[in-house]
Amino acid sequence: MQLQVMNSPFNQEQAELLNRLLPTLTESQKIWLSGYLSAQSVSVLETAGAPAAESAGVTAPAISKEVTVLYGSQTGNAQGLAENAGKQLEERGFQVTVSSMSDFKPNQLKKINNLLIVVSTHGEGEPPDNALSFHEFLHGRRAPKLEDLRFSVLALGDSSYEFFCQTGKEFDQRLEELGGKRISPRVDCDLDYDEPAAEWLESVFEGLSEAEGGSAAPAPAAAPQTGESAYSRTNPFRAEVLENLNLNGRGSNKETRHVELSLEGSGLTYEPGDSLGVYPENDPELVDALLQEMNWDPEEIVTLNKQGDVRPLKDALISHYEITVLTKPLLEQAAHLTGSEELRELLAPGNKGKVKAYMEGRDLLDLIRDYGPFSVTAQEFVSILRKMPARLYSIASSLSANPDEVHLTIGAVRYDAHGRERKGVCSILCAERLQPGDTLPVYVQHNQNFKLPKDPETPIIMVGPGTGVAPFRSFMQEREETGAEGKAWMFFGDQHFVTDFLYQTEWQNWLKDGVLTKMDVAFSRDTEEKVYVQHRMLEQSAELFEWLQEGAAVYICGDEKYMAHDVHNTLLEIIEKEGNMTREEAEVYLADMQQQKRYQRDVY
Repeated sequence: MQLQVMNSPFNQEQAELLNRLLPTLTESQKIWLSGYLSAQSVSVLETAGAPAAESAGVTAPAISKEVTVLYGSQTGNAQGLAENAGKQLEERGFQVTVSSMSDFKPNQLKKINNLLIVVSTHGEGEPPDNALSFHEFLHGRRAPKLEDLRFSVLALGDSSYEFFCQTGKEFDQRLEELGGKRISPRVDCDLDYDEPAAEWLESVFEGLSEAEGGSAAPAPAAAPQTGESAYSRTNPFRAEVLENLNLNGRGSNKETRHVELSLEGSGLTYEPGDSLGVYPENDPELVDALLQEMNWDPEEIVTLNKQGDVRPLKDALISHYEITVLTKPLLEQAAHLTGSEELRELLAPGNKGKVKAYMEGRDLLDLIRDYGPFSVTAQEFVSILRKMPARLYSIASSLSANPDEVHLTIGAVRYDAHGRERKGVCSILCAERLQPGDTLPVYVQHNQNFKLPKDPETPIIMVGPGTGVAPFRSFMQEREETGAEGKAWMFFGDQHFVTDFLYQTEWQNWLKDGVLTKMDVAFSRDTEEKVYVQHRMLEQSAELFEWLQEGAAVYICGDEKYMAHDVHNTLLEIIEKEGNMTREEAEVYLADMQQQKRYQRDVY
């Protein structure tokens, strides 16, 4: 499209500028620009005394078309939803900024009119790592009054945890306290979040459009994305099992599976630090016990969802429903459905501690045996169950080193509780029933919060005991492939050197070849006094702090409740001692590292 100067009101210079600009604009940018110019012309007419209603039928927008979407995400789910919201808003003519909370400058908050928050809850009601600083700012004394702000919150969580969607609830309440008004009500999502998240976004569109005095534009049809895989969380790829090995030696107390899967033909790609979502199947023995307890017909056809998908009952209990975890919402729905007085008594106000203690380590079979049998149909009962959630595993391979493959490191979970042996759903499927040639439904979960430094010369320090070793195997394979020059230091720990040194030969080869600079190991059961990775870090505190001063990035992967907590405190201790700082100064130092993406955690 070329402007002709003689046919337009522009001079030569203006026309040339427009000729350069217009071909570079996307459709959504053109839509925004035309709306912006219309609004400007209305403003001019109104200033001149002409009523807006008479100005060629154009209505001036009542609010800004600018929307800021902030996300707090540990595993990448909230980030993915925030980016999708941004994309859909842009397609409807809004000007959108999508940002991690850690990258957002809080002093900009006062300038924002429309804010969307998408945030998960981590651990025991904690904000994700990349939401900590913003959460702290908003709840502190420096938080500004936000009377001009309109906001909405999408909260992600897991209803099997006591503090379900706690972080989202806190943001929602605090923004209201500061004077903000809701565009649409907060939505709290459980593990199966696709439908409620889509409904929330639709409600946000309506709220924004109503404020403009219009109605919500229909969502444009999604254009196919070239180069993107057709497979996703809602449409997983069935990956063939190439290899399934036990990494632990004979006599070990542990069983750790190394599983290699083929991604050939999937179009799926990943980077070191990403995770693989796996949809497992329940143990058929547990399903048979449930069917027997309720005296149900395994072949009875049940409807799975609102879309009307159907399946035989046994098949549905094996592959569609979660049956190994109890949640408070499930107990409440079961009490309502069955009319069980005993269940109602358990759920009575003031019994919070009893409910939590009952759910710990029990499953659906326990519920039926303890409070049943229930006089309900199979269809009625399965309708209160959650959909089987995917299990996320840190990827243990580099795609450049293993084209069309993805590797996982999975610790088998077995324990006794309440008189029965308990088994991890996915880990025991892998340990006991999964053979080469079988397939697993999988998808890639991208995680921008756990990534190698952009500069390959940046030193890295990795702390990953047990299966926490997985992403660091991926890091090392990638650095070997790319020839990264930066120093690398690994801290690994487990129970016994002889039986539990996962990927020992590979680590020794990387040390020999110089891909890995240093390695410190801690085997807790080989000595009288238990030694863990944090003890090895303290022994090397002077050199470790030197690396930090040189700009090293620190990565932690593994158990959050104990290991990651202890390692975090150890880092503070090292910074305090070697940097000659107070505890508060050490905390600021570590917080700055986190802000610079030099302190990243993949914890569970």
